[in-house]
Amino acid sequence: METNIYALLTPIALGFIVLEILACWYFKKNLISFQEAVANFGTALGNQTMNVLVASGVYIVYGYLWNNYRLVDNIEMNMGTFIILLLGIDFIFYWVHRWGHHINIMWAAHSPHHSAEEMNFFVAVRASVTQRLCSFLFFWPLTIIGFKPIDIYAMTGLHLFISFLHHTELIPKLWRWIEFIFTTPSHHRVHHGINFAYLDKNFGEFLIIWDRLFNTYAEEKEKVVYGMYYPPRSWNPITINFHYYVQLWKDAAAAPYWIDKFKIWFMPLGWRPRGLPPKPDLKEVTQQNQVRFQTKMFYGAKPYLIAHVISGIVLMMLIIDPQSSWGTIERWIGSLMLWHMIVNWSGILESKEWLFFSEIIRLISSCACLIYFSNSPIISYVNVSLIAFTIASMIWVTRYFRIYLPLKYNMQP
Repeated sequence: METNIYALLTPIALGFIVLEILACWYFKKNLISFQEAVANFGTALGNQTMNVLVASGVYIVYGYLWNNYRLVDNIEMNMGTFIILLLGIDFIFYWVHRWGHHINIMWAAHSPHHSAEEMNFFVAVRASVTQRLCSFLFFWPLTIIGFKPIDIYAMTGLHLFISFLHHTELIPKLWRWIEFIFTTPSHHRVHHGINFAYLDKNFGEFLIIWDRLFNTYAEEKEKVVYGMYYPPRSWNPITINFHYYVQLWKDAAAAPYWIDKFKIWFMPLGWRPRGLPPKPDLKEVTQQNQVRFQTKMFYGAKPYLIAHVISGIVLMMLIIDPQSSWGTIERWIGSLMLWHMIVNWSGILESKEWLFFSEIIRLISSCACLIYFSNSPIISYVNVSLIAFTIASMIWVTRYFRIYLPLKYNMQP
């Protein structure tokens, strides 16, 4: 694979994130909280390691279907086929998205994105590591029509970027004809709402027409409350990604009947196995009664995390960019390094006791691996800079991230 659509789109997405931060600062709008932004971004970096695996699976499975069962030969990308493929992906995704809100195992894959409690471009990149795999289980009919796997994979990346642009509160409702045809930020704010009037509405990513046709449309009227019912209440990307799977597993384990242990994964949300108590009735979360998840983080966390978010972006690009000098083994090890990094970010955000030793180990091991992977002399500009950054980080961790320090000294809201 010579190009990765996500590697190409990442700098553009980062540019929009920076623009939104600057706009919020300029207009004095409190739409981005530091803790959730870091947690969202860390979840996004981890998700990119899954995209590499998904891409490999797509080219193998979709390639087999295209080579053996395609109905039309030689579909080349031009304006007409581009639009047809985009509409095909958008239509399929509408149903995948809708099922993702109604079937337990698909909600488990999709819910990490909805567990964010605000709406901004950081939320747009808060994706589940299993969501991409889940989505690609359904796009295969496009290979039977005759679209090449590489075109399908690239178009899904573009389609995902279109949905990225919907995640903001800075853009109000647009012209009536645009709101009637296309999915807009206003429509998608409704989709993320946990107001009872907004639940399970506006599944379209490119066109809102599907929602109008299939009776899942709702207009933005009252103020949107963001989040989900039964949220993970954590900044840890592992908890964010798998909290609903854990809930399903516990219910499956407690179910008295074996058939129910299997059925629960594929039943609608709210379905309960026989012999287990029903879930309590939901009490609507409103602007007045919502208690957003917040924690006290270590003192000195903000500058440290900002520096390491930037280093995380560099590490991610080394993993996902096909033009990177890294081979397969380096990318796998790099993925483990990246996950260790983003899990430790949650330890900083939540002031966890284990963070100190875990971060020291991570800094030393990551520095050693990156120097080894560089195939450059230790005394080189890049490696000396890396060593200096690692030493400075270790000093910072030792100075600020030790749990035995007095609470008023080493914690901050």
